Amino acid sequence: MEAANSNVMGGGSFRGDFRSDSFRGHHVSTQRMRIQRRAIQCRHDIEALNSSFITIFKSLVPAEEEKAKQKELLLSLQNLVTKEWPNAKLHLYGSCANSFGVSKSDIDVCLAIDDHDLSKSDILLKLADILQSGNLQNVQALTRARVPIVKLMDPDTGLSCDICVNNLLAVVNTKLLKDYAQIDERLRQLAFIVKHWARSRRVNETYQGTLSSYAYVLMCIHFLQLRRPAILPCLQAMDATYTVTVENTKCTYFDRVEKLHAFGARNKESIARLLWGFFHYWAYHHDYTDDVISIRTGGIISKRAKDWTRRIGNDRHLICIEDPFDISHDLGRVVDKYSIKILREEFERAADILQNDLNPSVTLFQPYVLARPRDDFIKG
Repeated sequence: MEAANSNVMGGGSFRGDFRSDSFRGHHVSTQRMRIQRRAIQCRHDIEALNSSFITIFKSLVPAEEEKAKQKELLLSLQNLVTKEWPNAKLHLYGSCANSFGVSKSDIDVCLAIDDHDLSKSDILLKLADILQSGNLQNVQALTRARVPIVKLMDPDTGLSCDICVNNLLAVVNTKLLKDYAQIDERLRQLAFIVKHWARSRRVNETYQGTLSSYAYVLMCIHFLQLRRPAILPCLQAMDATYTVTVENTKCTYFDRVEKLHAFGARNKESIARLLWGFFHYWAYHHDYTDDVISIRTGGIISKRAKDWTRRIGNDRHLICIEDPFDISHDLGRVVDKYSIKILREEFERAADILQNDLNPSVTLFQPYVLARPRDDFIKG
């Protein structure tokens, strides 16, 4: 597959369901080709690309001013909530708090509240009333959404915010990822660049059958756990220093990560070399038929061991990424028989660009634009 043949077209984008795009998902390598390409050695000039990728990473990291605005909004919301529920607590969670959020992101907040007299919907409706009494705009309680939330916009900081109720497992997940991010700076570098690639190539849209940003971060952690020497440890396999039970799930892991800053020091791989390795792994090495990646174990689990060999309802297991705490949850379950081909084609495109392209730090991120339907089809 030619690196330059990336289906990038000039002009504005035509947005729609990319699974209907006949140009996409037809160029995945055969198993024989994948096995042959596993033997490819990394390009000799890979280190010369490092500074370009570091520059891209730095451009994606939120400014300190943005983080300060997030804290300001959280404090303002906490003050409003405390007047009604003195023991309630607000927690930032997700990408805005786990060290993997890009600049200009909205924020996600969890309201932790112990009120057995009210249903979750009633709490959200009451919360919306409380927020409307403050200086907040566009307050909406979406009680029938898959994850019920209150949406709002804060005119003082310019931030939009979604607030859910008692989604505490997401808060613990956020802490785990933040702790991993503190161990070795190469994790954040790799994850920011991979997420930027995924957005550019439109494979970061769960509603269209591709992977969430959270899934990509887990893929990066797993990849760095498997490097030799390892760059990241498996925190859940170490003696637990943090234990909490959330929604009947016991969450334990080693969280004294300040003691692990030198863990990956023996591995000298640069971010350019790791980026090449990441895409090479997902293009040619990963066994999509049998393997589940698990940062909980620091390795691979078989689909049979998880009973993820069958489709159940709308859940498929075509690319399997185990949630570290909710271990029955496959982050790849949204990927269908069409989008798995698109994902794998994009992994191969990225691997080919990083191996052969003269200017991979540009070509890799060229936006994918959905092919515009031909006029004769529209008129017909």
